[in-house]
Amino acid sequence: MIDEPSPFSHLRLGSVDATRRRFLTVTGAAMGLAVAGSLPGIARADSSAVEVTDLRSDPFTLGIASGDPLSDSVVIWTRLAPEPLAPFGGLGPRPVTVLWQVAEDEQFGNVVRSGTARARREQSYSVHIDVQGLRPWRHYYYRFRVGRHLSPVGRTRTAPQYGRPVPGLSFAFASCQAYWEGFFTAYRDMAAQEHDVVFHMGDYIYEYGVGVDSGVRRQPVPVDFTRETMTLDEYRGRYALYKTDPDLQAAHAAAPWIVTLDDHEVDNNWAGPISENNTPQDEFLVRRANAFRAWWEHMPVRMAQSPTGPDMQLYRRFQYGDLVRFNMLDTRQYRDNQAAGDGSKPPNPESLDPDRTITGDAQEKWLLDGMAERSARWEVLAHQTAIAQLDVKAGPEILVPMDTWDGYAASRQRVLDGAQERGVRNLVSIVGDLHRSIVSELKADYANDTAPVVGTEFVGTSISSGLDGMDNDQGGLTILAENPHVKFTNFQRGYVRVDVTPEQWVADYRVADRVIVPDGTISTRARLVVKDGDPSIHVVGGQS
Repeated sequence: MIDEPSPFSHLRLGSVDATRRRFLTVTGAAMGLAVAGSLPGIARADSSAVEVTDLRSDPFTLGIASGDPLSDSVVIWTRLAPEPLAPFGGLGPRPVTVLWQVAEDEQFGNVVRSGTARARREQSYSVHIDVQGLRPWRHYYYRFRVGRHLSPVGRTRTAPQYGRPVPGLSFAFASCQAYWEGFFTAYRDMAAQEHDVVFHMGDYIYEYGVGVDSGVRRQPVPVDFTRETMTLDEYRGRYALYKTDPDLQAAHAAAPWIVTLDDHEVDNNWAGPISENNTPQDEFLVRRANAFRAWWEHMPVRMAQSPTGPDMQLYRRFQYGDLVRFNMLDTRQYRDNQAAGDGSKPPNPESLDPDRTITGDAQEKWLLDGMAERSARWEVLAHQTAIAQLDVKAGPEILVPMDTWDGYAASRQRVLDGAQERGVRNLVSIVGDLHRSIVSELKADYANDTAPVVGTEFVGTSISSGLDGMDNDQGGLTILAENPHVKFTNFQRGYVRVDVTPEQWVADYRVADRVIVPDGTISTRARLVVKDGDPSIHVVGGQS
């Protein structure tokens, strides 16, 4: 994010493959088992033991979720944890039998799919069911059972069929939820809305310790939770802590989620195989593998997203009829190191290097090849951090953050020029990371005053990171004043609700008056409108 300078050294990614090979050989058998020795589908000795079919206490303390909706399938998820903050949720070594149901009605009078699954210790008793054979653009309800214990009921929705006319889509997106800095009030509001799908742009957890009393929450936690996460068990515990939040659970239960990760799920401002503090790459890849494994165990994603050691396939597409196509990107795993040692710097030879990339070559080609299909009216890039240039220094000198696409100007130009060359009608970027709301017009080359506007970017603020905030701090006022392509800024906590039709894109910035107390109030700070075929931004009730 803009306000988090990091002392990265000047390294590039030329040795990634060699480093990954060293990870697989040098770390040894014990470390390999700890990180990746029990990947999904690989049975351990305890898997053949007699299964547990009932438990003494409620195992659904971490809630339920659904995600990655397609026109005929959706993933449903839970993780069994009778003691949520204990290792393995307080469960013993034996697998647990989990029954699941999917119905067309909330009372489960018409169950359309059902089955059983084994929740195994090597997956921290998480369950991912890819429910197939569903009808397109339909609401469904789902639940789980272990013995006499019944989970809450979740509501999900499949996507429309590819290419079919869709009159409208309602979705939300959010990011950045530091547990100790605020309550998840925005999720309470999100859960009460009728969203077809929710996007999470990363920083679902933070690797930092939460403090002995969880900051503003005044919630004592075990001493393990006061340390920065390094081991697989520590990452698992941090997800469990966050998922105990009732408002987060309610938002997951209300709609399917499509999720990616950013830096704090692993380590602040990591880049490819490079950590914030330049840890030896072999060691960092072990940590990255631990983080990826815990992320997969706690997210409603498919087996295709399960990691292999320190590698995980995150970029993927979701299409809603002929209306919207979402390209969920990964701008962490394949990027070059931040330019000029990270932080905010003037544009420099490294940040302007035409060979630098934030997406990696393969993902960039995948993205541009997809754009050439022009299969939807609105082409959306859903990802981690801002594409638009963000000058954060008042006066004639330009100072931009090296962790955003400003540090990878060639990537920005290739993607935005590529969209224009391929005839993309409406290009929209939705992102998080910056702990502030920023709405901008996108240009491939911000050094050229006559460069055309080719798209629109909506940066959503944080759920809780940064405490209460205010309507606008000095940083936001500077960004607004120094960047004529920026049309709106705000420094409160919240999320973004979007309604899309063939004619227009309407984004409501929903903000909380306070998050350091549990009873904050949510309201709409501004409504921003983009018309079909015109990337200019119209602000209703906000700044102009």
